Amino acid sequence: MRANPTDAEQRLWYRLRRKQIGGARFRRQFPIGRYIVDFVCLPARLIVEVDGGQHDEQAVTDDVRTAWLETQGFDVIRFWNNDVLGNADGVVERIVEAVSLRLDTPPPTPSRKGRGK
Repeated sequence: MRANPTDAEQRLWYRLRRKQIGGARFRRQFPIGRYIVDFVCLPARLIVEVDGGQHDEQAVTDDVRTAWLETQGFDVIRFWNNDVLGNADGVVERIVEAVSLRLDTPPPTPSRKGRGK
């Protein structure tokens, strides 16, 4: 468990906390079995992992980890740090879709804020 999240994890947590994703509660740095996942929405059984460059070299380890988490009934979606930092809205949109599918609820209506209406 890390006390100091990466910049990408901090940015994504800011968007996931306080039930901002369709009212779904996410937890940060949550233990599941022998693993600690970056973010998890337990009701949706959805894990969100944010990967830095080191994950390029540990793809086999990540695959084993993901396979085990999937056997426990979780879906795992992964994003690269640069995706979160450069396209946070797109990452959040993908998470909203995944939560909606897992909870079988329609995605929230997009905000009109910033659209001049």
